[in-house]
Amino acid sequence: MATFESIYSMGHEQVVYFSDPSCNLKAIVAIHNTTLGPALGGTRMWNYATEEEALVDVLRLSKGMTYKAAVSGLNLGGGKGVIIGDPKTDKSEALFRSYGRFIESLNGRYITAEDVNVTVDDIENVYVETSNCVGVAKVHGGSGNPAPYTALGVFRGMEASLTKVFGKRSVRDRVVVLQGVGAVGFELGKLLDKGGAKIFFTDISESNIERFKEAIPSAEYVNPEEIFDIECDVHSPCALGASINDNTIGRLKTKIICGAANNQLAEDRHGDDLKNRNILYAPDYLINAGGLMNVSIEFEGWSDTKSRRMIDKIYDTSLAIFKISEDEDIAVHTATDRLARRRIESISKIKTSFLGNIGHRFPGRKNRQNFVH
Repeated sequence: MATFESIYSMGHEQVVYFSDPSCNLKAIVAIHNTTLGPALGGTRMWNYATEEEALVDVLRLSKGMTYKAAVSGLNLGGGKGVIIGDPKTDKSEALFRSYGRFIESLNGRYITAEDVNVTVDDIENVYVETSNCVGVAKVHGGSGNPAPYTALGVFRGMEASLTKVFGKRSVRDRVVVLQGVGAVGFELGKLLDKGGAKIFFTDISESNIERFKEAIPSAEYVNPEEIFDIECDVHSPCALGASINDNTIGRLKTKIICGAANNQLAEDRHGDDLKNRNILYAPDYLINAGGLMNVSIEFEGWSDTKSRRMIDKIYDTSLAIFKISEDEDIAVHTATDRLARRRIESISKIKTSFLGNIGHRFPGRKNRQNFVH
């Protein structure tokens, strides 16, 4: 893969490789766009097969964060971090503290948080070395685990999708397929169960499967290779991205795709294909922004009530974008992209570069309220 061609084609500002042999740290941070503010996005730890695979993932994820912040009305840009390693064996205090030092060296251009296989405890170690992280423990003024808030946003997006397709907001008696019941999928499952939905689920982790079965005994487990063949009202991807692809799209037996996973479409053309198949797709970065909204208000003083009030707006925003899609006869992901790009372009016209304002606008945690209005 031609690295610079990939970076240019996706519009990234900066990609940084971090290495510390003393603790076996191998990490990549991608900063996609800082027009609206500093780049905020979680760090995930994954045992990538190749460095190229890790780079592709971080580039796609960071671009998605730019659009997520823009469409959510946040004064933040998009970035993402990946740590290459096995989260079961390679984690250590030293690894995350070293990563925190590297994050600090970016001078506020990138703010990190939890993502796949990275916990609040891990972020606490990052926080020792830099204030440029969110999702820290509540004792330090943070909001803790963002998974329940991400799940709540997906749930509101699902309610909007059901309203659009069936005319009723409730999930009661709706059949929902959860592809992945990790941190966010688990929390989403609890909301669906409380709302009276019928749940089918799958996962590749035995511990995740057992935890979900124990929490929601009525849910039915399905083998991962069979999950796309279940007839349902909502198919909800909550694992890794690109699950909607040439091999799976024809197998879907659903009216709605609405889940927490990032980059669910392998390619943009799959969004158009879903429209042609009369399947409503709720774009991931539109509905899974609850976690980002939640940690963003740590800048101004976090509260559960404030966070939930922001996240509840995902329902109305989703319906508004569904209407744009219908009125303009374009796929929902295209309508969402246009809305995000429109906001970024409008703000880009009023300033030359975010880089020149870093020191003034981001002196530390106490002054982060400059970024959220």
